[in-house]
Amino acid sequence: MRRTRRRWHDGGATLWVPGREEPVPLWIAASYGSRRRGLLGRDGIEGALLLTPCGSVHTFGMRFAIDVAHLDRELRVLTVRTMVPGRLGAPRLRARHVLESAAGAMARWGVRPGTALRVTPEA
Repeated sequence: MRRTRRRWHDGGATLWVPGREEPVPLWIAASYGSRRRGLLGRDGIEGALLLTPCGSVHTFGMRFAIDVAHLDRELRVLTVRTMVPGRLGAPRLRARHVLESAAGAMARWGVRPGTALRVTPEA
């Protein structure tokens, strides 16, 4: 069976977490420029940011602590950790995407290793 490859584009989307009725607002950063900027220069984030493709992140120049989830090709969570400003995250071998949010948000949403997430891009 041949897998179809999803083509991601910068823009708004919705993140669906199993067991959570409310969707999470999501911004997709798929271009080089938007991935490079990420959350730098912001004072916070409502919802989450999906960096794709991406295997690792850093928090140099960040103004606040963030939760970081490494996701595989099928958007299954591999790891979740909180990173304070000024740190370099270790790359994850199977990670193809990174989900970022304000520190503590992922625990509230129920995002943990093994969780299969779903993303619905805006039309």
